[in-house]
Amino acid sequence: MAEVNKSTIKTLIEYIATSLVEQPKSVKVRESHKENYTVMELSVSAEDLGKVIGKNGQTARAIRTLVNAAASKAGEKIIFEIKE
Repeated sequence: MAEVNKSTIKTLIEYIATSLVEQPKSVKVRESHKENYTVMELSVSAEDLGKVIGKNGQTARAIRTLVNAAASKAGEKIIFEIKE
């Protein structure tokens, strides 16, 4: 089984987002480090924002759940945010 780390989690977010949007070239994941955690911030085109958020935030919540599971497996504290 492949090792899970911040790089693979970032790749996971990019893969999910590009699969959902109409403009995959606009997908960007920015990583910033805070004191004891990492923030992964997803940005997409304005037209695709609703697709990654989903109805009542269900898609965003599902992505966040996957990120949290992967981060837990990697022993990392990662906060996932969607930039509006």
